[in-house]
Amino acid sequence: MTLAPAALALVLVFAGLLGLVIGSFLNVVIYRVPAGIPLTRESRCPSCGAPVRPWQNVPVVSWLALRGRCASCGAPISVRYPLVELATALAFAGVAWLFLGEGAWNAASVVVTVAYLYFAAISIALALIDLDTRRLPNSIVLPGYGVVAVLFTAACLLGADWSALLRAGIGAVALYLFYFLLRVIRPAGMGGGDVKLAGVVGAYLAWLGWGSFAVGAFAAFLVGGVFGIALMLLRRAGRKSAIPFGPFMLAGAWVGIVWGESIAQWYVGLFAIA
Repeated sequence: MTLAPAALALVLVFAGLLGLVIGSFLNVVIYRVPAGIPLTRESRCPSCGAPVRPWQNVPVVSWLALRGRCASCGAPISVRYPLVELATALAFAGVAWLFLGEGAWNAASVVVTVAYLYFAAISIALALIDLDTRRLPNSIVLPGYGVVAVLFTAACLLGADWSALLRAGIGAVALYLFYFLLRVIRPAGMGGGDVKLAGVVGAYLAWLGWGSFAVGAFAAFLVGGVFGIALMLLRRAGRKSAIPFGPFMLAGAWVGIVWGESIAQWYVGLFAIA
């Protein structure tokens, strides 16, 4: 069944609103997980310790209403909080459009969409944590293996192609081993967290096809290389500067997810023409 335009619009709105809520939670994850603070602890202002009331924690709206300041002490609240919430909302709506906008609406496609919504959420959290701390916490990366295995298997039980599950497993192992080899060859250039994340990324890319896998894996190094060159040109980094690679892995993965098959077909077509 294909969604009618009105129904699709409702799905996208729901996905965006869900993204706002999840984005608010991701702000907590990004701050607390690297610091070892329990996620269940009551939210408080880091400046004065005043508890954050429920009406002060409405995504985006509360930040605007408070004019970016704590209601108790007036300390500034980083603009990154509403930006993360908005980014997650846009990402969730984009994933819903990508997987439900033009394809068939069935139980399997819904489960696959949930799998990529989860990946979108951890992509945002891991990218910002890596930029802040140069770490990719096991508590976020490792559960990704279980989540992707359970959701992709469930999708196959509901009618998705079993070959996609096999391809996802092969992709996870292949990309993990590739990053592991890079770490063995040059330990200073690749972190252990990157290696662990590679398996999760490989599964999500290969589920969609080998074109997505190839493009997504290559795009990580292309985006990272361009960013590194830009920093050197701006004299913000040198040839030996340590740059967290997790955000580029995840950016490359989403290039592969969104455009991978199209780019791969275009590239192969060049050789066919020649």
